[in-house]
Amino acid sequence: MVRQPGAKGSLSHRMFVALVVACTSVAVVVTVVASLIYQSAFLADEHTQLAGECRTIASLLNLADDDPAVLSELDLGDIRATLIDPDGTVTYDSLAPADELPNHGDRPEVADALAEGSGSSERASDTAGYMSLYEAERLESGQVVRLSVDRAGVVAFLFQDLVLLALFAVVLVGASWLVSRRLSRRFVQPILEIDPSSGDGVAPYVELDPLVSRLNEQHGQLMHRMEQIQDAADLRREFTANVTHELKTPIASISGAAELIRDGIAKPEDVPGFAGRIYDDARRLSSLVSDILTLSKLDESERAGSQELFGPSESVNLLAVARDVADRLAPKARAAGVDVSVEGVSMMVRGNARLLDELVSNLCDNAIRYNRPGGKVFVWVLPGEGGGARLRVSDTGIGIPEASQDKVFERFYRVDKGRSRDMGGTGLGLAIVKHAAAYHGAQIALESTVDKGTTIIVTFPRA
Repeated sequence: MVRQPGAKGSLSHRMFVALVVACTSVAVVVTVVASLIYQSAFLADEHTQLAGECRTIASLLNLADDDPAVLSELDLGDIRATLIDPDGTVTYDSLAPADELPNHGDRPEVADALAEGSGSSERASDTAGYMSLYEAERLESGQVVRLSVDRAGVVAFLFQDLVLLALFAVVLVGASWLVSRRLSRRFVQPILEIDPSSGDGVAPYVELDPLVSRLNEQHGQLMHRMEQIQDAADLRREFTANVTHELKTPIASISGAAELIRDGIAKPEDVPGFAGRIYDDARRLSSLVSDILTLSKLDESERAGSQELFGPSESVNLLAVARDVADRLAPKARAAGVDVSVEGVSMMVRGNARLLDELVSNLCDNAIRYNRPGGKVFVWVLPGEGGGARLRVSDTGIGIPEASQDKVFERFYRVDKGRSRDMGGTGLGLAIVKHAAAYHGAQIALESTVDKGTTIIVTFPRA
């Protein structure tokens, strides 16, 4: 049956069941513990008494010539007497023929008596719920006299008072029902009046303050989460619009140039220029798609909290990576009239070689692209704090306005959109740098002054 919202009685029922179970459990535990304590004391008492009787009988047998005859004439009540030879053979038993009994040499109390003069033990009796107590004494003749008696265990003791226990349980259930009815009517109603959807609920009792505070906190978190979802949706739409725009621009250029060539409109001397435009835009389109795929994999890696998408980590020489990038970008730097220098020491970074290469390449590429003829790019690889590596890329270029410095690592953000498009690039380079650094647990710092240059420092943890 599905409980309807606001239905009454459910908490009363829970309180009733909990109270009955708790009281019954306590009663059972107390009864069992009390019985165990009682039994322990009772059995200890019985052992003491039985040991005394065993010593008395042993003293008597030490003075007699015919031990079985003396034992057979004693009135021992419910106590069983057994006479055992040093080799464990039973020579007399008060309840069974001696020749029908097995060897008793392995019985603990007999073994102890033979070794130390006296022995004591207890074992479960053949009668369910009863314990057999044993006391043994070694006689001067080397034989062992053993006395045993059966006494009720905990289970037997409890069953003896079963009617009383059942009556007590009935009274306990009735009292629990009455108490639970009163408690539920008195305490449940104020709880039901708490409105968890208001965000400013007040606890009717001090004990409920954590609960109501948590409800209010969760209400605030839910509202904040909804805002985050909305912001993420807005960011996704903006990213989609930017990607669409960035893809359409080179595609339109390629399509237009190809159409002019196809239809014979372009003059023969202009065809190489149009072909060059198609080639440049195709490369730009390829770079854009590659950057988008890299960012998507980095996003997926961050969401999954795993680096397995880029393969196993390896130890990478950051200085070697910086020199490879500088050599690869040397033709572009010469064409722009920019000098690139790499200095430093070999520092190992634990991570993905391709991502590290892309991180350094994007930083150096930006430093060249937004520089001026005759400018310089300085790449340093030095030890960082705590044994890590520090990559420092500085240029003497146009710099970044202070208002834009917090945004340059956003996707498709351009300080000067017109100039940035003319200079090429996908608008995703520094976004890849940001996420690649996060992938390696690195920290990024940016310092820039307009018309003087920019410095970006990436500090990696110890490998």
